Amino acid sequence: MPEPIITPPETRVQLRTEGEWLLVELQGAWRITETRPSWMELLAGRDPVRVKLVWGRLDDWDSALLLFVFEVRQWCRTKNVHCDLSDLPDALQKLLRQLVVVNETRFTVDRSRDFLSMVGLAAQDVWGKTKEIATFVGECVISATALLKKPHKFRWRDCVDEMQQCGAMALPIVSLISLLVGIIMAYQSAVLMRQFGADIYVADAVGLVMVREMGAMMTAIILAGRTGAAFAATLGNMKAGEEIDALQTLGIRPVDFLVMPRLVALAVMMPLLALYANGLGILGGMAVSLGLLDIPPTAYWVETQTAIDLSDILTGLIKASAFGVLVGLAGCHRGLRAERSAAGVGRATTSAVVMGLLLIIVSDALFAVIFNVFGW
Repeated sequence: MPEPIITPPETRVQLRTEGEWLLVELQGAWRITETRPSWMELLAGRDPVRVKLVWGRLDDWDSALLLFVFEVRQWCRTKNVHCDLSDLPDALQKLLRQLVVVNETRFTVDRSRDFLSMVGLAAQDVWGKTKEIATFVGECVISATALLKKPHKFRWRDCVDEMQQCGAMALPIVSLISLLVGIIMAYQSAVLMRQFGADIYVADAVGLVMVREMGAMMTAIILAGRTGAAFAATLGNMKAGEEIDALQTLGIRPVDFLVMPRLVALAVMMPLLALYANGLGILGGMAVSLGLLDIPPTAYWVETQTAIDLSDILTGLIKASAFGVLVGLAGCHRGLRAERSAAGVGRATTSAVVMGLLLIIVSDALFAVIFNVFGW
């Protein structure tokens, strides 16, 4: 007796209209190896106002169903049609959200729009990001105020760990860069000073520029690429792993638990690193003066002391502290706003470095104007 032939269940989609709604009932078995229905062919010229996907009698499903639902969602979004996915299971909706994050960019320019529409959308996007940054800075200010009122509740152990990472662990690269910057500045200054027989003023140029500007600036740039990127990557991975969501579920504010120890660590360590960079830069200039201009180290040091006073040192330290806070804010903000994917963490890291460098340059220009007004 011949065995009965068992045919696999087919992929079926049943459409019916109820008022403004176009109900799309999913039935059968959805397998990636079978032919997937086309949404445009199923519409057959229909122009619905609302679309709802209904979970029917499904025997089995895999990524074929996910791709079909994604196609329907993209069509609804393009046509500005309301799409109701509430009837779908949570597992499918979670996969759909991940697919949307991977396939969609944060901001795309629609060439079909006119110039004024594009400008309006760009302005709206900038305004939204500005509100995000203002909200984050406000939360940090509130957290800092709570720290000043109740310092015993602050996580000092975490802060000390971050100080080691952004301070002591950064000494090798800061040493190398600062020494080379001092050497380069001394060489360039020597070329100009020798034309006027003012070789000794190389010490003035190197000392003032290092103490007032280059020491804090170069240290901040190094930490923006080293520490700011590390902050963004760490917090971005924590967000992707839903660790930040867990903290919020427990009633713990991420700004208090994760951001403030990093900000305090950078604000404290940046002036110390800047002082260290100043010393190495002056040492590099001293070495060049001794080898190229035959200026004794004692004469070089005495001339440096006559050129630099306490106001110059304080200027550099104020800049260094501000730069440290800005680098920490940029790294933590981009990390907390990262997308929940590996690509999103990478973009957040890159954005943190760029944002940190931009804030450093802009704030340095503002400090130059402010210090000039006060005569420092």
